[in-house]
Amino acid sequence: MHLTLRQLQCFSAVARNRSFTRAAEELHLTQPAVSMQVRQLEQQAGLPLTEQFGKQLHLTEAGEEVYRYARSILGEVEEMGSVLDRLKGISGGRLRIAAISSANYFAPRLLGTFHERFPDVGVSMNVTNQKAVLELLLDNEVDMAIMGQPPRDSHVEAIPFMENPLIIVAPPGHRLAKRKRIQLKELEKEVFLVRETGSGTRGAMERFFRDNKLKLTTGMGMGSLSSIKQGVQANLGLGLLPRDAVLVELQLGHLVELRVRGLPIRRHWYVVLHRGKRLSLAAEEFKSLLVGEAVELLRGQA
Repeated sequence: MHLTLRQLQCFSAVARNRSFTRAAEELHLTQPAVSMQVRQLEQQAGLPLTEQFGKQLHLTEAGEEVYRYARSILGEVEEMGSVLDRLKGISGGRLRIAAISSANYFAPRLLGTFHERFPDVGVSMNVTNQKAVLELLLDNEVDMAIMGQPPRDSHVEAIPFMENPLIIVAPPGHRLAKRKRIQLKELEKEVFLVRETGSGTRGAMERFFRDNKLKLTTGMGMGSLSSIKQGVQANLGLGLLPRDAVLVELQLGHLVELRVRGLPIRRHWYVVLHRGKRLSLAAEEFKSLLVGEAVELLRGQA
């Protein structure tokens, strides 16, 4: 078989996203270009690799096998790049990060510090939900991930580096806003705005209500933390959000933190690594910055 890395990259993106359109967006290619690469790979394989049922794209049995090998091959190529980066030193290396959306409130500042120290390193950060972040990490599309909930996967290692408390926020005029002590049972009378399925923040909210045997009433689904903040300010419901994400709104008085018994939810931020992956020097340096300096750096920038 005369395969190319581009064919494997395009097919892996299609398999991971279950969409030619999203694969094209991820690879910064046109959809016809991605389709052509996958079609050429199918010709080499001699079997169809994908099939369409309604609007859903699925992998055939052959497609699942090719995807498994493609991930392995691309992972080996990625590791070769890391080894060569080590031989070249950190200058000219690259760093690729995936992060859940709530990390976007602090991660760019840490990347800014890293860039000041190592200006020759190419840096990129993909911000998405927790499920997609883990897929990018397992597919060797990124060097490491920043997440608020350590994944239950034996293929990854999660290292805590900073506290990540979750709090309930309300508009200043809410009936509970000035209460000094709020019982958990009172939350059942409220409507909560929620993120999409797969979001770590939503998962934490659902676990909190379930563990405390409370009924959760959800209102509008929101696609981002920013939209939840705006929805809360517009009296559409309450929000359970990372404190880091609402510091500005709390300071300006646009939102208030409710003093609820049992809150905040004590969590941490984690740097998540593919177990056994050999990191480049650039990735090692950024991991050290997260684990050893993140708290002090962010406190100094506040």
